[in-house]
Amino acid sequence: MLKNFTRQEKGWIMYDWANSAYSVIITTVVLPLFYKSITTGSGIAPNLADSYWGYATSAATLLIATFAPILGTIGDYENLKMKLFKAFFLVGTLSTALLSFTNNWQLLLAFYMLTIVGFSGANIYYDAFLVDVTSEERMDKVSTYGFAMGYIGGSTIPYILSIAMILFGDKIGLTKPLAVKASFLLTALWWATFAMPMIRNVKQTYFIQRTERIIYHSFSRLFRTFKEIRKDKQIFLFLIAYFFYIDGVNTIMHMAAVFGDSVGLVSDTLMLALLVIPIVSFPCTIMYGMLAKKFGSKKMILLGIVVYLAACVLAFNLTSAVEFWILAMLVATSMGGIQALSRSYFGKLVPKENANEYFGFYNIFGKFAAIMGPTLYGFSSQITGQARFGILSISALFLIGGLVLLRMKEVEARS
Repeated sequence: MLKNFTRQEKGWIMYDWANSAYSVIITTVVLPLFYKSITTGSGIAPNLADSYWGYATSAATLLIATFAPILGTIGDYENLKMKLFKAFFLVGTLSTALLSFTNNWQLLLAFYMLTIVGFSGANIYYDAFLVDVTSEERMDKVSTYGFAMGYIGGSTIPYILSIAMILFGDKIGLTKPLAVKASFLLTALWWATFAMPMIRNVKQTYFIQRTERIIYHSFSRLFRTFKEIRKDKQIFLFLIAYFFYIDGVNTIMHMAAVFGDSVGLVSDTLMLALLVIPIVSFPCTIMYGMLAKKFGSKKMILLGIVVYLAACVLAFNLTSAVEFWILAMLVATSMGGIQALSRSYFGKLVPKENANEYFGFYNIFGKFAAIMGPTLYGFSSQITGQARFGILSISALFLIGGLVLLRMKEVEARS
């Protein structure tokens, strides 16, 4: 599948293959269900456990979001982007491994928050490397293939192995809790192993020459870039729209498993249903890239927003495992496409030599948004006593994001 890509493009795409194991096992399915199981044993009400999970997600995201712009700005200097990427990559993989060594739900949440910092921090530089590894004309294709390979590889293979250990581990002497913890170690090893092509082959092409006072000049450039963003109406409107709709996407990914558990679905059913999401997302993400070439990235992003709006309404009325399967398939059609095209669309709008600065703001909008969604879900669930109202509240984020995006002109790239 990757024979028509360059060595750098392949290395960049393979990192999505690497870190997608984290996205599905730690963020979406296995860790949330393990967390729910140990909180249930501690006597915590299901809606309160959901709220604590949402608050922990928001707190960790707030930490990385606060520093994202300055981290991105520093990464624009020569030879620093990869060094900073490696530092956060190590934090992410090591803290993921540490999840295997506790049964305390508070400590589990602490390690989980560290994994968010490492995963999200590394992604600031990974996203910004897109402008280094490929041309503007190929960005949609490379970005969508990254997400697609992540779904079919990182989100599927280690997840299947994890489910096999959890469901059938007793055949080889593995208890269910031990099998779950083994899946966390598997995730860390998968992430570390398949990140190597990215680390070896991807080079920083666009950069600014290093100065003696990097921190001082970084803050100076940061404020200048902020002023430029405010003056550029297209970039500014896109970031506002992205702030809302990507928050909805991330919240559904983070809360899907705990929501399913709260409405009465058994964990085995949830794990099998969520397994199908990356398999379906693989061809759909590539299809989004192909359709974007014909209809434009903006229209395809809007299509994804409409699909997610429908998913929120259907989730509110969820009554059976079959309906959860249908809902999972609906989300799978657009999950990768909306994220991949958002990344490449923004990459076309920004100046390449300052891409890290701009992607720092791209990430802060995405990360600060990820604080609002889980908090909104947790608050709505807590005050109503029903997780259904938590998931329904997320529809407002997609609605606002879509309306703002509609105000943008049909601008596909910076001339």
